[in-house]
Amino acid sequence: MEKKPGKKEIICLVVLFIIVLAVWLGYRHMMAETDSGNLVRITVDGEEYGVYNLEQDQEIPIEIDGEVTNTLVIKDGKADMIEADCPDQICVNTAAIYAENETIVCLPHKVVVEVIESEEESELDVIAQ
Repeated sequence: MEKKPGKKEIICLVVLFIIVLAVWLGYRHMMAETDSGNLVRITVDGEEYGVYNLEQDQEIPIEIDGEVTNTLVIKDGKADMIEADCPDQICVNTAAIYAENETIVCLPHKVVVEVIESEEESELDVIAQ
């Protein structure tokens, strides 16, 4: 005959599950903070357009041939493409980026927005290793 789990066993499993979930969420939160970059680099057709600080809220119009084709907004430590005059709007529908090596790409205008780490922090990391 099989013994059914009692109240104590069920409570123990629920508590264990909650502890494991809390540790996992804490780890993810900690890793998201350590992986975040502090700069965003914009390139247009492979040429660097500019490098901007993610800690400074700003709106960046991206001009190609004298016309604004895309608008990038940096707010609350995240970069978000809010406007583009391309037909597919994939870059506008891409989630805001904040972690190192995340990108937003506008293929029709050959615009790439990438979160990077400042060179000063990279040198410190190499020395620390």
